[in-house]
Amino acid sequence: MSERTAPPHTEPSRTVLLRRGEVHSPADPFATAMVVEGGQVAWVGSEGAADSFTDGVDEVIDLDGALVTPAFTDAHVHTTATGLALTGLDLSEAPSLEAALARVREFAVARPADRVLLGHGWDAARWPGGRPPTRAELDAATGGRPLYLSRIDVHSSVVSTALLDLVAREAAGEITREDGPLTGDAHHAVRAAALGAVTPAQRTEAQRAALAHAASLGIGTVHECGGPEISSEDDFTGLLRLAAEGPGPRVVGYWAERNVAKARDLGAAGAAGDLFADGALGSHTACLHAPYADAGHTGTAHLDAAAIAAHVVDCTEAGLQAGFHAIGDAAVAAVTGGMRAAAEKVGLDRIRAARHRVEHAEMLTPSTIAAFAELGLTASVQPAFDALWGGEDGMYARRLGTERARTLNPFAALLRAGVPLAFGSDSPVTPLDPWGTVRAAAFHRTPEHRVSVRAAFTAHTRGGWRAIGRDDAGVLVPGAPADYAVWHTGALVVQAPDDRVARWSTDPRSGTPGLPDLTPGGDLPVCRRTVVGGRTVFVRPGE
Repeated sequence: MSERTAPPHTEPSRTVLLRRGEVHSPADPFATAMVVEGGQVAWVGSEGAADSFTDGVDEVIDLDGALVTPAFTDAHVHTTATGLALTGLDLSEAPSLEAALARVREFAVARPADRVLLGHGWDAARWPGGRPPTRAELDAATGGRPLYLSRIDVHSSVVSTALLDLVAREAAGEITREDGPLTGDAHHAVRAAALGAVTPAQRTEAQRAALAHAASLGIGTVHECGGPEISSEDDFTGLLRLAAEGPGPRVVGYWAERNVAKARDLGAAGAAGDLFADGALGSHTACLHAPYADAGHTGTAHLDAAAIAAHVVDCTEAGLQAGFHAIGDAAVAAVTGGMRAAAEKVGLDRIRAARHRVEHAEMLTPSTIAAFAELGLTASVQPAFDALWGGEDGMYARRLGTERARTLNPFAALLRAGVPLAFGSDSPVTPLDPWGTVRAAAFHRTPEHRVSVRAAFTAHTRGGWRAIGRDDAGVLVPGAPADYAVWHTGALVVQAPDDRVARWSTDPRSGTPGLPDLTPGGDLPVCRRTVVGGRTVFVRPGE
C-alpha cells in the first residue's frame, strides 16, 4: 500500500483503543493509552486502566512503544504549488546554475506535451557566482518553449522568451523584455499565464499529491493561502471541495483579496493570508525602513496603514479574519498602524476577538511586538526560513547586514510578550517538514530567539487551531477532535534553550510530557499513522 493511496481504515463511528505507547497529553503526562470514539478523543490514561476498555471497543491498536501526538497544523501552505513541485521540476536542491540548467533541459525533454513548463525553487544566492539564469540560457535549455521558474520565495521569477510572447498575446500588450528576474506586476502576469496553462486534471493531481504528502508527515490540517495574485478562484474552491469530499488533511482556506464578500462566497475563513503589504527579502521586495545592504532602495510597499485599517474594519464587521503578508520592518509597522486605527473605529475588544493574522512577520521591533500583543494578533511564522537563510553567512546577512539580520524571527520575544504563534512552512518555499520546523525554532541560529521544543511543538499543533479561533483542538484531551499521529522515535526528553533544563528533563518526576530529542544532526521522528477526525488518512507501508 503506497502512502498516496492508503484508504481510510477507521471510521469516526468506530471506537478504538490505542495502548502500550506514549501519549503526549496535558491531561496525563504519563499516559500510555487513549480511546477514540465518534471522531473525538474519549479518554487518555494509563496502561492498567486501559484494560477496562478492551471489551467495549471495536479495535485495539498495539502501539508497541510508539509516540502518539496531536497531528500537526501547517499554518501557511500553497497546496497546488506544493503538489506541482512534488510532481514537477524542483530546483531547490540544485547546487549551481549549471546544474539548474541541466535539470531544466531534462525536464523539457521528459514533458513534451506541456503547454508551459513549470519549475520552482531556484536560489541564486546559494550558487557560486550568485547570478540567476539569463533568458538566453533558458531559451536554449527549453528549445524555445514557454518556461516559468519561480524563485524559492515565489516573489520573483525567471522566464523564457516564449512565455513572454504568450503573456503579451493574452494580455494584448507588451511586458518588460529586460533580462533578469521579474518582480511585481510583471511577475504576477507571467505567473498567471503559466498557472493558467495547468489543466484541471493536472491541478487536482497536484493537490492530491500535496495532501497525501502532508498526511505522510503527520500533518492533519493545512491553512491554504490563496488569492487572485497567487492562484485562481477555481484552484481555491476545487481544493476546498477535494478536501471536504475525501479522507485526508483538513484544509482551512484564506483568500488574499480586499473583497470581503468574495472571500466569504469562496468559502474562506478570512480575507487574509498572502494579502501583500510587501514582498520578500530574497527578491529585494520586502519593505524596509532603511535601504538594503546590497541594494540602494528599501523594497516595495503594496498597502499603507489607511488601506490596512479599512480592510480590517470590513473584515471585523463581517465576522471574518483579516490578515496580511508582512516581512520588512516598514511593512510590519504599516500593518500594526492600520490595526490600531481599525481598533479606534470598531473597538479594541472586537479586534482582539477576531484574531487577525500577520503572515511571516520577520523584521519585528520591540514596539511592533508590543503592538501584536496589544491587538491580539497571531504571528503566523516559518522557522525554516531562519534555518535556510539565517546566520552570519546567510542570505539575510547579505541583504540586511549582520546586525539587522540578527534581529529577524524573534520567536522567544514574541512568546514572552504573549503573542500567539502558529507555525507553518510556506510550502513550497520551504518543504512540509513539521519536526524540522520545531527543530529550527528550538535551535534558532540566533540563540536569544530560541524557544523550548515544547513551545515550538505547541505552536505547530495547537497554535494553528487557535489561529482559526478554535481553542478546543490540537491537543489530546477528552472532547478534542481525534486528529493525531503515531511516531517511531527515540527516547523522549524535555528540551529548552537552557541546557540545565535538558539535563534533568528525562526524569519522569518532572511531570512534563516528553517529546523527541531534536538536537541537530539526529534523526527526526518517522510517521507511522495519521488520523484526522477519527479517520485514518495515512498508514506507512509495512505497518
